[in-house]
Amino acid sequence: MLNTEIIKAVESYAPTYLQESWDNTGLQVGTPGAECTGALICFDVTPAIVDEAIAKGCNLIISHHPLFFQGIKRLTGSTPQQVTAMNAIAAGVSIYSSHTASDSTSNGVSHALARKIGISPVCVLDPLKDRLVKLQVTVPRDAAEMVRTALFDAGAGAIGNYDGCSFNTEGTGTFRALEGSNPAVGVVGHDHTEPETEISVVLLSHRMRSVESVLLEVHPYETPAYQFTPMLNTLQDRGLGIYGTMDEGLSQDEFVTHVKKSLGAGCLRATHYGTDPDVKIRRVAVCGGAGREYIDRAISMGAQAYITADLKYHDFVDYRDRILLIDAGHYETESMLKQVMYDVIANACPEANVKLTELEDNPIKYI
Repeated sequence: MLNTEIIKAVESYAPTYLQESWDNTGLQVGTPGAECTGALICFDVTPAIVDEAIAKGCNLIISHHPLFFQGIKRLTGSTPQQVTAMNAIAAGVSIYSSHTASDSTSNGVSHALARKIGISPVCVLDPLKDRLVKLQVTVPRDAAEMVRTALFDAGAGAIGNYDGCSFNTEGTGTFRALEGSNPAVGVVGHDHTEPETEISVVLLSHRMRSVESVLLEVHPYETPAYQFTPMLNTLQDRGLGIYGTMDEGLSQDEFVTHVKKSLGAGCLRATHYGTDPDVKIRRVAVCGGAGREYIDRAISMGAQAYITADLKYHDFVDYRDRILLIDAGHYETESMLKQVMYDVIANACPEANVKLTELEDNPIKYI
């Protein structure tokens, strides 16, 4: 089995196009085509994790957080990240990180966090934007079915749980072929009218170039008329955070205690919501990791409580009368993804040697 087979399983679950623009999801160190002796799943990659991978016979590490967020100009061992990379290279260990791609995918970090707490997901808190384009192309009516099928096969026309989606408008096209052209229909130098179909399909923006290549290959016209248009629509089932409900309402104190116990947190930072001590918490939003920028979004969705990490003091001050804020810790709100990733790889590649790290724990100690 090759590294590429494990990486394919990971990216089928969390495609890299889902990552945020500032992120570094993907292969960090190593060779995709190397023979994979085993994959070790972890949260953060450190020199100790590389040593553990070697000891367990694993030459591929799958982490949540990237080893490198920014480019490096030299590799001298002057930082823990450089030492990790150097040790991995020396031992022939590859490192792949699936960060915000795993945050934004369906059944990602926030879904796992919601399940841990007992929240039934209703919708994505902050759906992904700027990931869709619309293709409109005019084809001879007799060739419409052939072109549509080729576009579908290239990945266009998939919307949510549906594929083969298109809208088709019948009309009449006009043109005149000039000297030097090689028209599929019509005669050079003469006006021509042709029964045509305008096909409209939606596609993910990262597929635009491959779909365009297929279109130009199969379209019968020498110079097809087509356009790609960016869409403002969001991917409703992909994005950061989850909004959902609890089966039973809990008082604020009961809810905070429940969250702490569910996540095995050493402590929580929390504030009270409103002035009614008898209010029952049922509508809850969560975002694994640092999610302070989605507090207003959680409130607008009607959440009574919002669970995330890395909140600032003034977040508690500014929102204490509007929503119950709980900072449950970065590690505590994301570490359950290790098991999710283990299951993804084990199910897709049952013959693979997949291990969960036994060394890693929360780097923050509560005293």
